Amino acid sequence: MRDGLSTIQVRRGANQTLSGDTANNSQAFDVRGYSTATFDLHTGDVTDAGTAAGFTMKLQHSDTLEASDFADVPAAEVLGTAPVVDDDGDDNIIAGGLGYVGNKRYVRAVLTGTTGTDAVAFIVASLGKPHRAPVDRVGAAQATT
Repeated sequence: MRDGLSTIQVRRGANQTLSGDTANNSQAFDVRGYSTATFDLHTGDVTDAGTAAGFTMKLQHSDTLEASDFADVPAAEVLGTAPVVDDDGDDNIIAGGLGYVGNKRYVRAVLTGTTGTDAVAFIVASLGKPHRAPVDRVGAAQATT
C-alpha cells in the first residue's frame, strides 16, 4: 500500500527553548502499536547555536511516563546520525532525524546545547506501519511526570 495518509501518524512536540548546555527533554511519544518510529528535529529561531559543537539531539526510552525511568537508547536501537545545529542561520529548518527500533513504549528526544546556545526547537514524530490501520493522521505527545 502506498497510501501514507492512513498508515502514518504524525505527532508534534511542544516548542523547547534551549539555553546554554542544559539538557531539554521533549514530551514523550507513545510508539505502542506502530512498527516504525522516526523523530525529526525542527528548529524555530536560532539566535545562537552555541560554540562550534552547536546543539544536538539524542533519544531516550522507557516503559513508563516517569521522567526518572527514561534512559539513553542504546546505539544498536537508533538508526541515523544525531542531528546537529551549529549555525546561527539554521532558523526554521528540519535539521535531521533519528529512527527508533527499540521495544520500549515511550520515546523522547533530549536536546543539549553548548555554552551560548539560545534557540527554539521542537520534535516531530512520524509513526508508521500501525498494527491496525487506518489511523488518525494527527496525534499528541504526552508529558512525563
